[in-house]
Amino acid sequence: MRNDYLERYRELYQQHWWWRSREKLILKTLRAHEPQGGWKRILDVGCGDGLLFDHLKPFGEVEGVESSAASVCEHGPHRSQIHVCPFDENFQPGKQFGLILMLDVLEHLADPAAALRRALALLTPGGILLITVPAFNAAWTNHDLINDHVTRYTRRTFRTVARQAGLDIQAERYFFQWLFPIKLATRVLERILGLKPQPAGVPLGWINTPLYLLSRLEQNTWGALPWPFGSSLMVWAKKSDH
Repeated sequence: MRNDYLERYRELYQQHWWWRSREKLILKTLRAHEPQGGWKRILDVGCGDGLLFDHLKPFGEVEGVESSAASVCEHGPHRSQIHVCPFDENFQPGKQFGLILMLDVLEHLADPAAALRRALALLTPGGILLITVPAFNAAWTNHDLINDHVTRYTRRTFRTVARQAGLDIQAERYFFQWLFPIKLATRVLERILGLKPQPAGVPLGWINTPLYLLSRLEQNTWGALPWPFGSSLMVWAKKSDH
């Protein structure tokens, strides 16, 4: 990510309708699948400054790994729980995890299958991997450029990467269905008008709040249906018990 984007990330995460509603969906999904006694140990890959940690604590002991030192506040409340290093074979935490989160991480990587294989190696037998990625290259906009995305995924293209990594997909769903046609229109307008990438900002309240409520309404109603599109994809995967 560009430095000007990183500087605003905490504000975006805590206030922007997209991050707020995505977090609600993630936590709802975790509660629906939580095993008795929780997951014991949880790893948040690409955790930034640990902004999700407090919400993950009810599910188990949380730590994270973040490759960008600029994303981690040296004096932040969760600094001791964050490993600042690449997520590859050099990351050796000396333990395994019952749950690993990779939330909008894989789209930044040139070799996503390698990251998935590393995650599988760190999962306990029967452990769970929860992944979100942006969906459909047709919805590629300046937002992808400013975030240094390599690609966006569909169910089919993600399954290809999953097979390469040996990942056992349990469930998958698109979300932000309402946003998908808007992303398509935005791409067209950006090309016609020659618009340049600009850092995201938190919309004014009269825009931010309705979009958050619309996203939550989708998650709790029609979003649970097997729609073949959305601007994001969520994958629930499992490590084989053998």
